[in-house]
Amino acid sequence: MYVSARERKLLERLLADDREMTVGELAEELNVSARTVHRDLQGLESVLRRYGLELVKKAGVGIRVIGEKKQKQALAVELLHLSHHEYTPEERQLMILIALLEADEPVKLVSLANDLNVTVATVSLDLDKLEKTVEAYGLSLIRKRGYGVELTGSESAKRRLIGELLFRHVDEHEFLALMKETIQRRPDDPLDTVAEKLLGLVDRKKLAVIEQQIAQVKETFPFTMADSSYIAFVVHLALAIERIRRGEAIHFDLRDLQALQATREHEIAEMLAESLERAFGIDIPKEEIGYMTMHLMGAKWRSRQGMLAEEPSLAVGMKAQQLIRFVSRELGVDLSADRTLYEDLVVHLKPALYRLEHGMGVANPLLDPIKQDYAELFAIVAAGTKQLFGDVSVPEEEIGYLVLHFAAALMREKKGWRALVICSSGLGTAKILATRLKKEIPDITVIEQASVFEWKTKDVSAYDLIISTVPLAEERGPYFIVSPMLREEEARAIRTFLERKSATVAKPVERGQDAQPNRQTLKTMKAIGRISETIVGMLEGFSLQVVKHRTVHGLLSDACRRLEQSGVIVDAEAVIGELRRRESLGGLGVPDTPLALYHARSFAVLRPSLTMYRLDEPQTVVGMDGNPMEINTVVLLLGPADADEATLAVLSHISSLLVKDEQSIAVLAHGDEEQVYSLISTHLEQFFDHYWTSTKE
Repeated sequence: MYVSARERKLLERLLADDREMTVGELAEELNVSARTVHRDLQGLESVLRRYGLELVKKAGVGIRVIGEKKQKQALAVELLHLSHHEYTPEERQLMILIALLEADEPVKLVSLANDLNVTVATVSLDLDKLEKTVEAYGLSLIRKRGYGVELTGSESAKRRLIGELLFRHVDEHEFLALMKETIQRRPDDPLDTVAEKLLGLVDRKKLAVIEQQIAQVKETFPFTMADSSYIAFVVHLALAIERIRRGEAIHFDLRDLQALQATREHEIAEMLAESLERAFGIDIPKEEIGYMTMHLMGAKWRSRQGMLAEEPSLAVGMKAQQLIRFVSRELGVDLSADRTLYEDLVVHLKPALYRLEHGMGVANPLLDPIKQDYAELFAIVAAGTKQLFGDVSVPEEEIGYLVLHFAAALMREKKGWRALVICSSGLGTAKILATRLKKEIPDITVIEQASVFEWKTKDVSAYDLIISTVPLAEERGPYFIVSPMLREEEARAIRTFLERKSATVAKPVERGQDAQPNRQTLKTMKAIGRISETIVGMLEGFSLQVVKHRTVHGLLSDACRRLEQSGVIVDAEAVIGELRRRESLGGLGVPDTPLALYHARSFAVLRPSLTMYRLDEPQTVVGMDGNPMEINTVVLLLGPADADEATLAVLSHISSLLVKDEQSIAVLAHGDEEQVYSLISTHLEQFFDHYWTSTKE
């Protein structure tokens, strides 16, 4: 089967959308005339018939392809793997860029022209357009008559460009499918599609080995990486190993490297580097480990537990609370009590700000529909980020992801059906689909999100329906495949399914009445018990003491020795040493407040503890933003090194009070012991109620 590049784009567009599209719309998207679209459509009817599909044209309405979904998917796969004799201008420029990235020496223009079946003049025009693209990554094109063309610049810039090209042009599901196929492909087989060409930049057999090494150290990760970040990290490692073997060094600023070495992510990167060194028989330099650390720090994460007790997260938490208050004020809806929103924003903003500060960037394939469907909310969040992050330019792609968190918060409900949402592109797509589901089908109120990676580990019987944006293995049961924006006909089909299901089975909230609790129920009850026990213990041990004529370090030493005498800790010196080590990693003062949070987890701590100390004279400490600041109150928060998730959740909630709002900060900084105790106990009670309620959904 042969189709031209333009015909292929036309087919792909029709197969991707079930609604009628006018010839005018198609002509505008393809940048051709309406007459050209009519002519191409006539030639495509025979192609569609081979797959049992039909092109239906309705005067005054539009054009659409009708037929079985499996047949549409089969044709889409065929188009993907078709040997193309003609590329679109965008594909052709991408192919030229790939060829330059692969080359170790200048490439002749006539060679590029022959490979792409175009003239040298066309290649030259394509290079003109590519110059701006590569300049954005700190790269440049060297073009000389008789010399050819060469892509020059730092190794790290080239890797960043490769990673960005893969992210923008190969989605996760396609990546996994093509990776499996290309591992089995003979070396001399041609790579025809742009996606395959991009994957050709990566040694695919290395990917499997790298994934094995990551799996060995995965348990040390503080969170689970989102799919897009995981794939970007694996690809980066494959490229790095290839460059190391070729003796190509990466350069890293010494001061930046020293700052990274003090992070938890650097510890993980070192462990992974040792594993990769053994697997590939290479020495990984410290600069490469630094770059691995940056990938981990810029990654999107899936879990929230325990994150808010970290200094950088607490500083970001203040920005998150300010953004929530800004959006609440503009919308006239109070979202300040939505703890899920707060935690989601902290989890997203921490790596997002790191990415922005280091020029790493992020793609958002759903930006246009987000801007269209949430225009008012998008404008409000954009204004909020501009006001709060004035020193950091936040691109629309990041704003789009923030909008999804707020949209989800606005549509939260309490009871209804349970749904599992499977998405290939990580947190963003899953979040927007979950938001659309709650808007279109309010009866679906318990929505869990999982990636393609996690799909096989899920117990599908725990859900009323499975919804996915990508094809899944059908042997695990039926599921709905939908677009991330959830079209009306897709929502209608799901509503019909649930109406039929409700006639034969009880809703999930009713199933909870079963006298035989399952293992998940037992696990939940144990977690509730640990949370209750932790809250009671911390409130019983709470105290606010006024200390005179003491430095911060002096009062911490006295405080730890008193806690040792009371049996909270077993080794005061060990805890003091841990507190000072944490202080050496970064400031502990909470910016724009007179508070400092000194906290540690240690095996010398037997049970969680919260105590506070009011200084009679202000002391100067380093703030979490790196600037010196004056404080009058020290908050000492201690936890066991092996604290479970339930305990960490309580500790995280307490730390979040330091950035919650002006009123809470004022009480913590100036209130007496009774006032501060009342504030903390009230918010811990609200936290427990929220946790208890969420487990009954």
